[in-house]
Amino acid sequence: MKLKVKKISLNTGGPFVAVLNEDDAELLDVRALDRVNIKGIEAIVDISKENHKTAVNKGEIGVLIELFENLKLKNGSAVNITPANKPESLVFIRKKLDGGKLKDREINVIIRDVVKNRLSETELTYFVSGCYTHGLEMNEVVNLTKAIVEHGGELKWNKKIILDKHCAGGLAGNRTSMIIVPIIAAAGYIIPKTSSRAISSASGTADTVEVLCPVSFKVNEIRKIIKKTNGCLVWGGAIGMASADDRLIKIEKLLSLDPRGLLLASIMAKKMAVGATHVLVDIPCGKEAKIKDMKEALKLKRQFIELSKRLKIKTRVIITNGSQPIGNGIGPNLEARDVMDVLKGKGPLDLREKSLHMAGIMLEMAGEKNGLEKAKKILDSGMAYKKMLEIIKAQNGRVKNASRIKLGEYKKEFFAEKRGIVRRINNNKANSIARIAGAPEDKFAGILLNVKRNIKVNAGELIFTIYSSNKDRLRYASDSSDSFIEVE
Repeated sequence: MKLKVKKISLNTGGPFVAVLNEDDAELLDVRALDRVNIKGIEAIVDISKENHKTAVNKGEIGVLIELFENLKLKNGSAVNITPANKPESLVFIRKKLDGGKLKDREINVIIRDVVKNRLSETELTYFVSGCYTHGLEMNEVVNLTKAIVEHGGELKWNKKIILDKHCAGGLAGNRTSMIIVPIIAAAGYIIPKTSSRAISSASGTADTVEVLCPVSFKVNEIRKIIKKTNGCLVWGGAIGMASADDRLIKIEKLLSLDPRGLLLASIMAKKMAVGATHVLVDIPCGKEAKIKDMKEALKLKRQFIELSKRLKIKTRVIITNGSQPIGNGIGPNLEARDVMDVLKGKGPLDLREKSLHMAGIMLEMAGEKNGLEKAKKILDSGMAYKKMLEIIKAQNGRVKNASRIKLGEYKKEFFAEKRGIVRRINNNKANSIARIAGAPEDKFAGILLNVKRNIKVNAGELIFTIYSSNKDRLRYASDSSDSFIEVE
């Protein structure tokens, strides 16, 4: 059947979608969520029933932006439409929903269809739900990791040692990567660090790096950056090397699900994709972190180690203190300021010490003796700061002194109501307050902490400040700050 193209200016965020008039759909014998073939590409069908200006009329096919651009269609041009079979992967998704164990090929087919945008958000949700309800055995996790890499691409290097690190997440202000990368790169090792943007936090590493330089680069551009500097700090979402993982994460966050097997595969696929041979994994543990108790942390540690052995990646896993935010700043500009201060020999002590501890371990993984001492020497000598400036320049950024990183035009200071000891700094609330203030989109917004847990404060002492570029947002954030810091 030939139909006239009607561009629909809507994004799906992934799958290819085409809209048919209900009469044409009936002639083709297709229903909503069935598939049609357009110029060799499969699209998921939606049905238009309403008879108004935005409806798809008989003889037309509505094409959403992703499909329109992929096929390079022209509005009003004619295309041939034929019914297509549903993806084979749906059979395997159903198998997982029923509690079955997926074989290598079955997982590969699912990931292939995810990458080719052949699955709807609903169908992907079923897969994530099946993994959450029934879990993934280690064989499934290994095969899932390999499939994500196979269908996304992989960086390869002519070096025996490629270092990388990952944090299981959950702590505000935990910007250790931005200090570790220049230390490792200054030591002469390659560290191709890809990072994520914030989803529920006040800032992801990529959001904070973006204060200093661009983070979106193609694979060939990343190669050039690393050739110049040994390291990079880029946004993983711009590379498309683990695009299947990106779509799965989107569903997980939407449902507030975090299936352990998908978490493990997600992390290690990204390490494999950048060619990492030696990986350090940080698991912050505490009531304020994603991993709440030591039993859960130790189990996750064992799983990381087992998976790494199966993937032939040398991995070290550390469990760190997750009781409060790291650093003083929470929000892109505030966190960037902390990082640049630490690299210049100042800044928050907890951020400095944790970064040095991790960098030291990574250097020892690479064969260095007294890794911590070497990391300190590189940082204290200014070598790490110089290397960071090189990376910023290679990523087309401008060098910024910490003091010149601007904060929000509007601010509100909060003072201790009584003398006592800081017993709690609510990490989840920290992220919430900073996001209400505008972070991470408003890079000037966030929270500046003046205290840490177990520190004595006097009545009237400044304990934190909220910044924003918007008066109303500042007011809303301030109204939400009750019990953020508890003094007893």
